[in-house]
Amino acid sequence: MAFRTIAAGVLLTVVLAAPAGAQVVRHQNPGTTPSLILQAVTVPPGAETLVLSGQLAAPIDPSKPPTGWESFGDTKTQTISILNKIKAILASKGYAMSDVIKLTVFVTADPARTDGKMDFVGMNEGFKQFFRTAENPNTVARSTVQVAGLAGPNFLVEIEATAAKMPAK
Repeated sequence: MAFRTIAAGVLLTVVLAAPAGAQVVRHQNPGTTPSLILQAVTVPPGAETLVLSGQLAAPIDPSKPPTGWESFGDTKTQTISILNKIKAILASKGYAMSDVIKLTVFVTADPARTDGKMDFVGMNEGFKQFFRTAENPNTVARSTVQVAGLAGPNFLVEIEATAAKMPAK
């Protein structure tokens, strides 16, 4: 019985060990110009991953009680607020925005629009301030969906993030 336990432990170590030089691989969308988002990401065995719950925007002026969605800003402003929050959470766990591999973005209808649609352009404008920049040349696999509502009536955007990196040697 002890032999099986030792053998299982050795096998598990072999399976979970990352090959020398292994790294997270970002697969670009086909085409000649770099896409705003990735087609896929390969995370090798042995990589550390961090999955963040959905994050919501902070009030623009925390000293005032929220009175409506305007207290948190439009879609672009809320996206920037959330990505700054994600950046801080990642840093507190030893990760950076360049380690983010996947985002799921939930967006409600823009109250300033009469067609009942989300402000996809505004969300992308906020997104572009954090990805494919001089500070962070990486981008991510991403899904963006319009939803009927979020955790509160003042929120227009919620973002979940997954980060992955190879452990420090």
